[in-house]
Amino acid sequence: LAAFIAIASDIDDLIPILTAYEIEWNKINDLLERTGAMDRLSQYSERGAALTSAERDGLAKDLHISLSDFVTLENIWGAALVSNLLVIGAGRKHFALRLLAGSLVDYHKATQRWWNNIAQHANHLIGNRPVYFVSSNPHSLVNLVSGYALEHERELIDYIAEIQHQDLQHEYQAIQAEEVKSSKENFLYYVLKKYCADPENATAGREKEHRETQVGIAYIKSDRYLDVDAQVIELNKLIPERLDPRLSREGMERLRKSDAVIFNIDYPLGLAAYQILSEVTQNVDQIKGIYSMGKAATLNGRIGDVIIPNVVYDEHSQNTYLFNNAFTARDIAPYLVYGSVLDNQKAISVKGTFLQNRRFMELFYREGYTDIEMEAGPYLSAIYEISYPRRYPVNEIVRLYQADLDAGFLHYATDTPYSKGKNLGAVHPSYYGMDPTYATALAILQRILKRETSM
Repeated sequence: LAAFIAIASDIDDLIPILTAYEIEWNKINDLLERTGAMDRLSQYSERGAALTSAERDGLAKDLHISLSDFVTLENIWGAALVSNLLVIGAGRKHFALRLLAGSLVDYHKATQRWWNNIAQHANHLIGNRPVYFVSSNPHSLVNLVSGYALEHERELIDYIAEIQHQDLQHEYQAIQAEEVKSSKENFLYYVLKKYCADPENATAGREKEHRETQVGIAYIKSDRYLDVDAQVIELNKLIPERLDPRLSREGMERLRKSDAVIFNIDYPLGLAAYQILSEVTQNVDQIKGIYSMGKAATLNGRIGDVIIPNVVYDEHSQNTYLFNNAFTARDIAPYLVYGSVLDNQKAISVKGTFLQNRRFMELFYREGYTDIEMEAGPYLSAIYEISYPRRYPVNEIVRLYQADLDAGFLHYATDTPYSKGKNLGAVHPSYYGMDPTYATALAILQRILKRETSM
């Protein structure tokens, strides 16, 4: 098995993940041998029928887990549950790793070749034009400006009826009857993703791409080096009538005169954020704004909340960055239905999520840090180098208040590490993650449009 790493901090994630995997594998192996469960698993495998309630209870006790945790495991593995347990019980794991290449020069080369692929496909779009750099995901901004989902509401609703997705049907009916506060737009964006992923709707997928091209959206798939796709959105090609209705249309006629583009990337992890932003700023003439939205763990909020930091401690550089965040709570609140907005927060950019334990988190919390994520610190190190004629310092308090650059960081809480097992996947269906995701995307897009239409 080989894995391509984009930056040194990927190792900080990979090693703990493999270590945890090996520990859990060997724990299960010991339990299956000690309890004699292997003989019963062999019988279940030969029988081929589904497990009975009593058999589920017995295996859960053998593995020292609750029945609900066993059911979760069964849902993940499906029909392969018994065969997977037999494989684990057959032998212990002991991983060995070898790093084939990992010098600083190697990482720089990978990032440079990633950009060369961007330039090859989109240099005619970016050229000498002003750029708004956005680190988000491949779907939010596109859905907000293309209008495809909203124009095809009937087809999307017919689709969930056709596949008999009762939860989504009930949610749509509740939205239409105004029985819930959920956004219809967010709902349609969620269904659109499922709709386009269905192989039977390949024609609709091609039509969607054509419609997106009409409003100035170009996709650039990553080519081997970094697994980070990109999009270029030409602001002067946006069609006001197709924009998400929650966006202000004020001054949209001025947008026709804008020469600016949005360069949106599928947010990278850890130090790759520094590498990519540094590479982009070296290859474009003017950066008009830098905005990042992404997932975080919260120590004082709830899943679905939006966190806005203005202090970030970066574990990579050991710097504490103080800066003016372009966003405040009032920029997010109009779009956020279920969560709360926590602004003026202190964030910590960690090297890897697996490296954080309860003792670390308690230390962070006592120091006032409530937001744990992985990208803000590396991005701020790059912003420092954009603003000053020297490399970012190490182990200092860095004040970026004078930086002549519009920069904003928005994090939405998907994990509450103080609460065991509480994350977005465990607590809510993925649909409810749309609320903070689109609230932050709307705030970023609204700020860009306002800056371009007020000039």
